[in-house]
Amino acid sequence: MSDKLEKLVEELSTLSVLEAADLVKKLEEKWGVSAAAPVAVAAAGVAAAAEPVEEKTEFDVVIKDPGAKKIDVIKVIRQLTSLGLGEAKALAETAGAKVLSAVGKDAATDAKKKLEEAGANVVVE
Repeated sequence: MSDKLEKLVEELSTLSVLEAADLVKKLEEKWGVSAAAPVAVAAAGVAAAAEPVEEKTEFDVVIKDPGAKKIDVIKVIRQLTSLGLGEAKALAETAGAKVLSAVGKDAATDAKKKLEEAGANVVVE
């Protein structure tokens, strides 16, 4: 960097935040440009590249309502789990109960499909 630029950087470093903001406004007016758009685009690019979104790998299958065909739902719960008849019945009758916990996406989707076909209202979380 040339000596002229280094001196300018040193002088600008001594400005307060308010003085720097005022300088930006004056330069924008003089040169007919806006510093806001490039800064926003650069910030968005940095935010997007900063952290990749981690994809969820474990899901819970939750019964919201067993529906009218509770016996069919209990049968499906028993097929999906190793629960006995009484445990499966209690699970089917408990709103918000987890039928399966921490299973893969395919297993959760398959379980949801089977439970919905039996008449239950189910969500995958």
